[in-house]
Amino acid sequence: MNIGKRLRAAAAGALLAPTAVTLAAGPAHAVVKTADTMASATSLAQVRSIIGADTGSAATLTGKGVGVALIDTGVASVPGLPATQIVNGPDLSFESQAANLRYQDTYGHGTHMAGIIVGNDTATGTKGIAPGVKLTSVKVGTSTGAVDVSQMIAAIDWVVVHRNDDAANPIKVVNLSYGSGGNPVTWTDPLQFAVEKAWQAGIVVVAAAGNNGNAAGALTNPATDDWVLAVGATATNGTTATTDDTLAAFTNLSSTTTAGAAGQVDLLAPGTSIASLRVPGSNVDNLYPSARVGETLFKGSGTSQATAVVTAAAALLLQAKPTATPNQVKDWLTKGATALTTGTAATLGLRELNVNGALARTGTTVTAPTLKLSSGTGPLQGSRGTSSMTLDGVKLTGERTVWGTFTSSQWASTKSSGTTWSGGLWLGNRVAGDGWTGTSWASRTWAPATWTATPWAGSAAGWSDPAWSGRTWSGRTWSAGTWSGRTWSSDGWSAGTWA
Repeated sequence: MNIGKRLRAAAAGALLAPTAVTLAAGPAHAVVKTADTMASATSLAQVRSIIGADTGSAATLTGKGVGVALIDTGVASVPGLPATQIVNGPDLSFESQAANLRYQDTYGHGTHMAGIIVGNDTATGTKGIAPGVKLTSVKVGTSTGAVDVSQMIAAIDWVVVHRNDDAANPIKVVNLSYGSGGNPVTWTDPLQFAVEKAWQAGIVVVAAAGNNGNAAGALTNPATDDWVLAVGATATNGTTATTDDTLAAFTNLSSTTTAGAAGQVDLLAPGTSIASLRVPGSNVDNLYPSARVGETLFKGSGTSQATAVVTAAAALLLQAKPTATPNQVKDWLTKGATALTTGTAATLGLRELNVNGALARTGTTVTAPTLKLSSGTGPLQGSRGTSSMTLDGVKLTGERTVWGTFTSSQWASTKSSGTTWSGGLWLGNRVAGDGWTGTSWASRTWAPATWTATPWAGSAAGWSDPAWSGRTWSGRTWSAGTWSGRTWSSDGWSAGTWA
């Protein structure tokens, strides 16, 4: 799958800058795109102004009381993230089997997304768009962004089951800056079934459209689903005015020629050279030092970044209108957005996020999606598509999850009954611990577990990776060395740009 696009063995997020690698959205792998030529970073204060979140009714909102789930590469405990605002859900990544890497962000993508949403970097005055939300990090990606679609589905399932664990901050929004390389039959696709069930459970699913370019012909899965909020990126061209904003060239578009049609981008948001939190010593930090902005920030471009902006905006809207349904949130955000007047965006009728415009929408009746829902009974391989994980040269393919066999009809049945998870068991496989602890840098953490299943490659080393040794997070930076594990890689995600 990919982060913002697809997850190949490179990056899982998107940053555009002098020389950048942009990450998009997808749940399996991340691919690095061509270097960006934009030299200046776009601050989160500028983003807030562009989307109208610093004036009018929006200016008083912080997202307080709203829970957001970030399914990504984990969140590092950098000083710019307030510990009281962060919760660690289960670590479902391969790195969960290494205590020194568990929950932490070895790649640098998840922390960048978290900074956009809830960051508070006092050193630079950088503040996230919704600094009052409670963010639950569910780690699925490794230091290369590698993750299988089965890990993404398990993560979505967990969020649905545990959305109300914190009564004061129920999870109402999930951020998917990942995307799969699959192009399955939509009415049976398991991944789309998973996000549709989250939507029906009252969770707004915000998914990156992908970073394969305007000529891609289709969005990445699950952004293709009509029951999610599919996000593309705008190039803000160095100003806070929207009159000169254009559709970012890396954003996936559907071959459909009108906005609002099934399978097309629903909403645009700033996504070029966004300056957010840096993870010193992480994979992307080592690979793209020119993306650093001072000591604490890093700039990147992609539909991943745009997705995080929209996720934060949805949280602001839900703070103001806490009883709003996902359909209403999508309707108000899309119809309250600002029409762009230049280029492809104008031709297609695409609009850019405007928080005050969404707040001004009145009425409670909205038109729900009309497309047929997925049954979830299709092949998992269809969801995975080209986003195949590789372990010691052996690809994970067919009807198998990371942890064992997968029968889609049985999973769909348990999904409908809300029983895919039982404690730390997913579909009967031990993938995490059985409950919450209070032992992390964050306010709470879901307990870990040792995986007992045999890797699909039958590796004698089990789930271990030599690269795990010698990597230590000091609380401010990762220890020396390159992230060159021998085992985990993926070739399906598309990346963004890291300068």
